[in-house]
Amino acid sequence: MACKKPLKALVAALLTTMMVAIHAAEPDLAPYESRDEVKKFAAEFSARESLDEGAILAALAEAKHLPAVIKYILPPASPTVKSWTRYRARFIDKTRINAGLAFWQEHESTLARAEEEFGVPAEIIVGIIGVETIYGRQLGNFQTLSALATLAFDYPPRAELFRRELGELFLLARDNGVPVGLYKGSYAGALGWPQFLPSSIRRYAVDYDGDGRISLESSPVDAIGSVASFLSQHGWETGGPIAVPAKVQDPQRAIALIEAGISPAFNRQDFERLGVSPDAPGAYDKPAALIDLVTPDAATEYWLGYQNFYVITRYNRSSFYAMTVYHLATAVKQARQQRPN
Repeated sequence: MACKKPLKALVAALLTTMMVAIHAAEPDLAPYESRDEVKKFAAEFSARESLDEGAILAALAEAKHLPAVIKYILPPASPTVKSWTRYRARFIDKTRINAGLAFWQEHESTLARAEEEFGVPAEIIVGIIGVETIYGRQLGNFQTLSALATLAFDYPPRAELFRRELGELFLLARDNGVPVGLYKGSYAGALGWPQFLPSSIRRYAVDYDGDGRISLESSPVDAIGSVASFLSQHGWETGGPIAVPAKVQDPQRAIALIEAGISPAFNRQDFERLGVSPDAPGAYDKPAALIDLVTPDAATEYWLGYQNFYVITRYNRSSFYAMTVYHLATAVKQARQQRPN
């Protein structure tokens, strides 16, 4: 397994170089509706979903190639070593904690209802919405149709994924009776307070305020219910642990555990055999993964990540992301508990 990472890194670097070269000069691109691959997409999607092919092409005729989308989604040409400390500092600060407190206070009854109905703690819902958009402050201003068209047809490394999401956007617009060109969000096509991709909206979002429609862009109540629904449907264990700090006697012996990934596949005996143990009270006799949070020129943080930690990574498949959500959730909850009555 040790030889796979350098190979993947080499492939990623070559791919990045290629994509940078392709887009460096930003060549003139044919309008989307005139391209063969777009016509094929429209014809196949129309046949599969009973949508009007001409309407799909007409909508895509209004889509624009967005160079900034390619710029933001490309890996850096010269990757730097990931830093947990730097990543965490981007999201855990007084501004976000105070905003989380205000959000919790304003939506206390809704968060309590979501926790009761879905089994997901209020603080985790607060943590995710805080990390994603600072409670609705940063929703993104890219036209979603153009962003997804750019990624679907001008970014080969992930074209398959984004063509699926482009199709889901058309279905979402049909479901809601909204012109497909009206949606705005992130450069990657994510929408609303919780930054759901169109497919996630259609599968997991809920009308939690009971107004007869799902509006993640304007209804924080729908956002709360939808985040809870997403985590619940991905296997959240009500009352289960999320993560605890771990002590690793010999990092070299623990490499196999780390390279196995973030799925909770190891039991206490597996960890003990390789010199890994909880480094805090409250350890659980449940399957876990060994999570390493690396900061250059600093000691690596190790954690045991349980099923609920893994579920958070279904939202964003990064252990840095999941741990940041957990830390923000914990910080907001602690600040709430310390408020004067």
